[in-house]
Amino acid sequence: MMSSVAVIQMVSGQSLQANLDAAARLLREARDQGAVLAVLPENFAIFGGQSSVEWLAAQPAGTHAINDWLSHTAKALGLWIVGGTVPWLPDNQRRAPVHKAYTASQVFNADGDCVARYCKMHLFDVDVADAHGSYRESDYFLHGEHAVAVDTPVGRLGLAVCYDLRFPELFRTLRAQGAELFSLPSAFTRVTTDAHWWPLIRARAIENQCYVLAANQGGWHNETRETGGQSAIISPWGDVLAQTGMGEAICLASIDRQHLQETRRQMPVHQHRHASLGSGDAVTQQTE
Repeated sequence: MMSSVAVIQMVSGQSLQANLDAAARLLREARDQGAVLAVLPENFAIFGGQSSVEWLAAQPAGTHAINDWLSHTAKALGLWIVGGTVPWLPDNQRRAPVHKAYTASQVFNADGDCVARYCKMHLFDVDVADAHGSYRESDYFLHGEHAVAVDTPVGRLGLAVCYDLRFPELFRTLRAQGAELFSLPSAFTRVTTDAHWWPLIRARAIENQCYVLAANQGGWHNETRETGGQSAIISPWGDVLAQTGMGEAICLASIDRQHLQETRRQMPVHQHRHASLGSGDAVTQQTE
């Protein structure tokens, strides 16, 4: 049995309400085209680390308006939603003033329940040859600590975010947790998208024999910040099942779990991994 999934590409701006309105419209279009699960991009509601933390700090204790919106939208549409990323702190960690938060990717089921939350583990502290130049996510965000996978109607979904894509050990861990698909909400810069996006998303699919649902931002967000678009859905064999260019867009494709299992049966790479490499510990060859 096959089920349709969607990745949503946005060009999120500075208005929270405008971003939510755009996301609602795109999610509705995806549902109307047959998707049972949709992935929003990173920073879909609030674009920017400082803005994210300031927004969270202004939320009354015990409330989170974006999560409420995600829950309501998932239930109203009868759609599973991977809610891109949102700033998040557990209530027991929220102490005024809030200086840093986690950037969390959350899964809401069709009843509006949050069934999984993954806090981004790898923070984008790099220099890029673009108009923005220097990126330091750790100025505003905390490192997550745990890999997260969750059962969904389209298969077991492993959660990752943007810069995580460059760390294959996370995806190996998710595969070991039973993942059949990876969600990848992203805000890859235009420079890094053009250079590395396609080799990386296809590699993570091929080496783990999983579908990759890669939802990127795609355009100019302010005078210095441009993301690269090219959102895509990749098969466990590495085929590009759907892709887009720049700007707002929706990619849809069918998840064929029988094809996934057949791919793994014919080339059982997961079983062929060498035991001495399983822990990730360095192996030193000694000679006399």
